[in-house]
Amino acid sequence: MQSSRRAKRQPAWHMLASEFGDSTLHQQGSGEFDPLFIVTKLGAKVNRLLVAGMIESLEPRETQSGSTLWQGRLRDPSGINFFSVGDYASESMRELTLQLSSRLEDGENIMLMMTAKARFFQNEEGSIFTSLRPEEACVISRSTYRMWLVEAAKGMLNRIDALENSHSLDNNEKSFTEGGIPSNLIEGLLLATPHYGEIDLETYRLNIMQTLDIAEDKLPTQINLPNKDLNQETLTSKTDEEESDDADLKSLILDFIDRLDKGEGVDFDTLLSNAAARGHDRDLAEAALDELSEEGSVHEPRFGWFKKSE
Repeated sequence: MQSSRRAKRQPAWHMLASEFGDSTLHQQGSGEFDPLFIVTKLGAKVNRLLVAGMIESLEPRETQSGSTLWQGRLRDPSGINFFSVGDYASESMRELTLQLSSRLEDGENIMLMMTAKARFFQNEEGSIFTSLRPEEACVISRSTYRMWLVEAAKGMLNRIDALENSHSLDNNEKSFTEGGIPSNLIEGLLLATPHYGEIDLETYRLNIMQTLDIAEDKLPTQINLPNKDLNQETLTSKTDEEESDDADLKSLILDFIDRLDKGEGVDFDTLLSNAAARGHDRDLAEAALDELSEEGSVHEPRFGWFKKSE
């Protein structure tokens, strides 16, 4: 029995960073091989995830035992997943981490997909922070990233629908089953509802819209693909496009403000995060925002919040 429990693998959920990062509920049995689960606000009971995005950073840290722990940040349209790769990781994962670090040092923008175990950390004040322990990972193309974005958005939308449907039902397994709640969400929703209480779903709906918007567009040319995916015509067109990158980035930021401004403006980090999710360097996005301010195209009604000028 112990052997079969050790070998059993939990399914990997396609999940955006915002849903996983908002989670503060975990569950783990008392058995030696019982898996750890993170229960999200939308009722997903997650042990493993399939995530993707742009690597924002990957830095080595020395542990107390003298080994090296690589800590990274993976950004998708909704936020950041934090991950770590240490001596416990497979040899192939450690080798890939070293390669990725070298490529990032060379200034390359890298889109990565990974399957990873869910983890959490609780500080002395009791706050809980989620993280990922990668099992496998690979560099992906723009088309693969777009397909993952669609699946992740669809999964979040299905969980929102299930959560809203559960509000009219008694909080028990029989009622959820008879009410048509998907079987893979029943246990998680039964745990999530009393823990999280009423939650704001508008942020998640906005995440879905932003994610699908990016999935439908062509991602910017800053994202480098392997040479085998490029021909001479593509290389020539990229050189032409690079000349207008600055103007395109400023137009993109203005478009973000149009879409996201609910009356008070849009905060600095949201603008840069959305630009990064589309493959733009955050420093370049910040510079473009500064230029828009100097030109008078945007203004700050209060510090760090931006609105389009009339």
